[in-house]
Amino acid sequence: MNVRIAKELEKVTGRANVFLNEDMGPHTTFRAGGRADIFVTPSDIKEATDIVRLLLTENIPYTIMGNGSNLLVSGKGYRGCIVKLGQGMDHIDVSGTRIGAGAGAPLSKVARAAYEEGLTGLEFASGIPGSLGGALVMNAGAYGGEMKDVVKTVKVFDAVSMSVVTLSADEMGFGYRTSIIKHQPYIVLEAELELVHGNREAIRSRMDELAEARRTKQPLEYPSAGSTFKRPEGYYAGKLIEDAGLKGCCVGGAQVSEKHCGFVINKGGASADDIIELIRTVRRRVYGQFNVLLEPEVIILGEEI
Repeated sequence: MNVRIAKELEKVTGRANVFLNEDMGPHTTFRAGGRADIFVTPSDIKEATDIVRLLLTENIPYTIMGNGSNLLVSGKGYRGCIVKLGQGMDHIDVSGTRIGAGAGAPLSKVARAAYEEGLTGLEFASGIPGSLGGALVMNAGAYGGEMKDVVKTVKVFDAVSMSVVTLSADEMGFGYRTSIIKHQPYIVLEAELELVHGNREAIRSRMDELAEARRTKQPLEYPSAGSTFKRPEGYYAGKLIEDAGLKGCCVGGAQVSEKHCGFVINKGGASADDIIELIRTVRRRVYGQFNVLLEPEVIILGEEI
């Protein structure tokens, strides 16, 4: 079955873009992961939508990914097709105060483009390692800013009607680390952001300030998926984890960061299953001590948490 589907996918996007039994570790910022039955990298929006149409027609499970900064595939692997939106869907175009960008564009590059044009509003995103598409799915945010603050429209592929639809910011249903994309069969293709003119020196200064804050407070020297858990209402995940005595706690090569307990890191040679077991341990201990159930931010494929 997988070989036959791979051959069909090759007709859409070319043999060089289709891989069988692909190790997902190199494709994620955790630098760990199991294997995907099929891995495909479309070169543009048309190929991406044609690929999804084919997978739907063949009833093949699929997952869309960007930069892999919020994804972990378990050691059991992923029984289906992972579609990576990257090169070919990473355009960035600036016109006045608006930026149009593809889902595969790195968010940091979009923020950089805004700075170069003297546009303010995306400084918070300059150090977020994900893609624009992933940032829109989860309404990524940091240091007081969120994607919902700058989105004008989002173009998506509707996997039910198999058509391309443009959603307004209101229709995106943004909330804390969520959007309508997480609850509907939509795939982000591109978006238009609305910013405002600002002072380039002030924008650069703010970006530098946030970069320094990240270097000081976050374990950027180790592979991770950023903040491992969502912030529970009324609490901070990192403080709960530290108060539970879990700072530095390890499972194999996975560790609760000693610099910031909200991060699970790959200290060296961690498997995906090490990371998953550590996440389970943290959730269990925090719930047992504080009756607060931490919800992972990272998306885990192939294993139930």
